[in-house]
Amino acid sequence: MAVSLISSSHLMTTLIFSCITLLLFPTIIESQQTGITRHYQFDVQMANVTRLCQTKSILTVNGQFPGPQIVAREGDQVIIRVVNHVAHNITLHWHGVRQLRSGWADGPAYITQCPIQTGQSYVYNFTIVGQRGTLWWHAHISWLRATLYGPIIILPKLGVPYPFTKPYKEVPLIFGEWWKADTEVVIKQALQTGGGPNVSDAYTINGLPGPLYNCSAQDTFKLKVKPRKTYLMRLINSALNDELFFSIANHSLTIVEVDAVYVKPFKTNTLIIAPGQTTNVLLTTHSNYPNANFFMQARPYVSGQATFDNSTVTGILEYENPKSSSSSSFNKNLPLLRPNLPAINDTSFVTNFTKRLRSLANAQFPANVPQTVDQKFFFTVGLGLNPCTKNQKCQGPNGTRFAASINNVSFVMPSTALLQSHFSGKSRGVYASNFPIMPLIPFNYTGTPPNNTFVTNVTKVLVLPFNTSVELVMQDTSILGVESHPLHLHGFNFFVVGQGFGNYNPAKDPARFNLVDPVERNTIGVPPGGWVAIRFLADNPG
Repeated sequence: MAVSLISSSHLMTTLIFSCITLLLFPTIIESQQTGITRHYQFDVQMANVTRLCQTKSILTVNGQFPGPQIVAREGDQVIIRVVNHVAHNITLHWHGVRQLRSGWADGPAYITQCPIQTGQSYVYNFTIVGQRGTLWWHAHISWLRATLYGPIIILPKLGVPYPFTKPYKEVPLIFGEWWKADTEVVIKQALQTGGGPNVSDAYTINGLPGPLYNCSAQDTFKLKVKPRKTYLMRLINSALNDELFFSIANHSLTIVEVDAVYVKPFKTNTLIIAPGQTTNVLLTTHSNYPNANFFMQARPYVSGQATFDNSTVTGILEYENPKSSSSSSFNKNLPLLRPNLPAINDTSFVTNFTKRLRSLANAQFPANVPQTVDQKFFFTVGLGLNPCTKNQKCQGPNGTRFAASINNVSFVMPSTALLQSHFSGKSRGVYASNFPIMPLIPFNYTGTPPNNTFVTNVTKVLVLPFNTSVELVMQDTSILGVESHPLHLHGFNFFVVGQGFGNYNPAKDPARFNLVDPVERNTIGVPPGGWVAIRFLADNPG
C-alpha cells in the first residue's frame, strides 16, 4: 500500500510525492469469488490525435483516446494482458481497486512491479471484492497518464439494485488535461530545472476540449437526453494537476457515490472533484422539452500561488425534441445557457461541499470506522527545496529546486520494485523502514516557515503489522505557500473522520471527529493551510 500524491500545482506530480509504502506482514485472507472471469487485451501503442488545431502522436490503449472501458461486476475476476508496443516503459494502475491479496497487480512503477519494457507484456490479475461503482485506470510512470487513462465501471452483483433511483442510462464523463507539447518533454524539463512544469493548454471532457478553445467547436462532447428521465453520470477526474468545479446550467445534480462507495444522497448545483477522485451523480431532466441547450462546464479550483491552466472545458447537454424527425442534429438556434461556477479560489465552497459527504452507514452498506486505533501518525505535506546541481541554473526560489515531501522526506525512486525486494527478502540497500511517524523538528506548520526548508532525499517506508488500525493526520504547511494537496492511498479505502484549518490540535480536534458516518474514499485533498484526519484498517498485505 502506498500514499501517493495525485497532484498539486507545483511539482506534486513532478517530484514524486514522498511515497510512504506500508509493508504488511502477510496472513491468509479469505475472500469469496462469486462472479465470472473477464479478459481484456490492452495494446499500448502510438496514435495521431488532433486537438486545438494541432496533430500529435500520443500514447493510447488499443488506439483509443480516452482508453477503453473496463466493465465488471462485484465479485468478478479481471485479467488484463498489457502489451507494450511503444518506446517508453509502461505500468498501469487500477485506481481505487482494493487489490486484496493481489498487490502485484496494483501497477505503480518500482513500488509493486518493475515497468513493462518495450516489446514485453504483463498480465494484471485481480478480483473485485466488496466494491461497486466508478473507478479508473491510468499509466503510473512519469507523466504518461496524460493520455493513458480510462474508466472502470463496477456493477453490483446480479440481482442487487442500486440504493437510489434506477437510471434510464449511464454515462461516463472523464475530465482530462491536454498539452500541445509532448508531456514527457514537459516533465523532463521541470525535473532538470527544478521549477514548476508548464501548464496544460486545455481541459477535456472525454478527450474533447469544447467550443471555448480555438479550433474546437467540432471537438465538443454532447450528451443528448430525453425529458423526464434520470441519468447516472460517472464523473472521473483524470487531470494531472487540477481540482475541478463542475456544473450543468439550469440543472441540479444528486451526489450518490464517491470513489466507488455509496453516500447519503444530496442535491447540489456544483461539485468539486480532485485529481484521482470519482463521483457518481444522478441527473434528472426537465419534465418538458426546454427549448434551450445547456453548457456542462468544468474549471480549476486554485488554492496556491503557482501558475495554472485558467481555462474552462465545455460540453453541451441537449434535449431530444419530440417534434423533430431527426434525433441526431444539434439545434444551434436555441438559447445556450451557462452555469454559474464558483470563483477559482472558493475554498469555502470546497469545504462546505466536502463536509456534506457522508457514508450510507446502514445495515447493507455499513461504515466500519475503526473506533479505536493502534497507531497514530502525523504527516506534514508540502513543498520544500533541494540545492541546485553544480554548474546548472535552477528555477526554484533563489536558484534552488522545488521538492515535494512528507515529514521533510522526499521520496527517491528505487531501481528495484519495493514489493519485489520485500518478498524476496533482499530489501537491504533498496529501502529503509524508519520513515518518521511525525516531523523530526516540529514548527508552526501554517505560520512563519522555518529557516531551513531543504528536504531529505531517501527511499523510506513505514512497516505495519497486519490488521493494525491506523489514524493518519495530514497537515498542510506554509513552506513556500499553502495549497490543497490531493493524495491517494493504494490498496485501501479510508474514512475521513475530520478536517479543519490551521494547525491540527491533538488535544481538542479529535473530540469533533465523525466516527459514525464519515465518507469513505481512496483519494482526499488536504485543505490549504489545514489538515485532514483519516482512519483505516491495514488488512491488505503488500
